[in-house]
Amino acid sequence: MAAYHGSFRGKPKPTPMRDLPDPEKAKPCVLVIDDDEAVARAIAARLGKDFRVVALCDPAQAVRITREEKPGVILCDIDMPGMQGDEVAFALSQDPRTARVPLVYLTALVGPEDPPDLEGVFGDYPTVSKGASTEELRDIIAAALGLADDV
Repeated sequence: MAAYHGSFRGKPKPTPMRDLPDPEKAKPCVLVIDDDEAVARAIAARLGKDFRVVALCDPAQAVRITREEKPGVILCDIDMPGMQGDEVAFALSQDPRTARVPLVYLTALVGPEDPPDLEGVFGDYPTVSKGASTEELRDIIAAALGLADDV
């Protein structure tokens, strides 16, 4: 029998669970900003299967949370007390770390069956109804992320 000249280290140690990557972090992040907590939670629940969703009810925190969470896209309510959606968009555009994050306005100004006929009203940002179907929300997010039909 030939002698073994390699080194024997025994069984590999299992990787502790806390060291494994978080599968939620692998999903594209969507930041939802809406002053109505129920709306923010509902949208987060609808999108949570496909995206890591961070819901925010205080628009004044948008820039800080965007820097921390690094979302791939932001869904932002237009009509909010204290800070309107266009003010959020402007604040985000002024910070080089958040300026390139795609933003999509959420609105109750149009119904889910109505075409979002607000082109140019709120800048160059796309607009989607808060009542849009989950599929429509996914499609607009995928387009903003450049994923097309990958989601």
